[in-house]
Amino acid sequence: MFQRIATEEAFGTAELFERYRAILSDGSVTDPGFTSLMGFYLGNSAPGIVAVRERMLDLGARRLGDMDSTGIAKQVLAVTSPGVQIFDADTAVGLARSINDELAAAVKRHPDRFAGLAAIAPQKPGEAAKELERSVKTLGLKGAIVNSHTHGEYLDDPKYWAIFEAAEALDVPVYIHPGSPPPAMIGPFLERGLDGAIYGFAVETGLHLLRIIVSGALDRFPGLRLVAGHLGEGLPYWMFRMDFMHRRMVATGRYASVPKLARQPSEYLKENFWVTTSGMAWAPPILYAQSVMGVDRVLYAMDYPYQFVPEEVTVTDELPISEGDKRKLYQSNAERVFSL
Repeated sequence: MFQRIATEEAFGTAELFERYRAILSDGSVTDPGFTSLMGFYLGNSAPGIVAVRERMLDLGARRLGDMDSTGIAKQVLAVTSPGVQIFDADTAVGLARSINDELAAAVKRHPDRFAGLAAIAPQKPGEAAKELERSVKTLGLKGAIVNSHTHGEYLDDPKYWAIFEAAEALDVPVYIHPGSPPPAMIGPFLERGLDGAIYGFAVETGLHLLRIIVSGALDRFPGLRLVAGHLGEGLPYWMFRMDFMHRRMVATGRYASVPKLARQPSEYLKENFWVTTSGMAWAPPILYAQSVMGVDRVLYAMDYPYQFVPEEVTVTDELPISEGDKRKLYQSNAERVFSL
């Protein structure tokens, strides 16, 4: 009845991990979120963490075997967080290009099993737009991945809008994936171990998504397609309150930086965004997201290899929805959003 397409599946390259280890070792990057995240995944010798690291580097037999064992027909691959966004601008631009070349080669080897999203360097928005165009037109990749903030800055700033302009013109989506909270934000999270996927990722990325919405970027780029994991990083749950409070802010003129929008915030969420189930193999929030955003807006994802839990596929298989809606969740929504 359907193929299972997983739409937020991470990979890394040996070059990327070597560069991560170098900046962790020499102290040239002092972002505590990066140290917490990649210091752990690259430095921990526990068997489960070693397995995650090995699976990220594998774009061949082991990954395909894991997919076969869990019934995953295709993965949409994207470079792991923070991607190239932790580096200086020139390093990030060159590294994004080499990552995309490696990703495209893997897709070419297994075109029925893999599709890919391009790494880009927001540090140089014009170069990011050019790399996205090359990745789509020359390499056959299906959009871009942005691992949330770049040195504490967000894509709602118009200086980054060349990226949105390119994505809209190319008719490809931008996947806004979590990153660790930036230094200005991370303190209260880090001291209780809440900076990562348990909570900090969602807070930081939900903030990013909402900043894009209220900035007016989606009035400027109405055809832009944005994808967010983890069932929208909490925003579907907040739609009523977002609309109510945004109306009040605009009416009272409380914040000079908050423009009047053509639509309510929730309407952008329902019309410009798609959300994936990555890391959220739990029927109640999946059904809720489908109910408020529509069944055409929710896509399946596993969050491999960080959350490679085979039995979670069964949870999604057993959702109390029609076979037609299950086909949308697993296959046809992804085919439409990513032009598969």
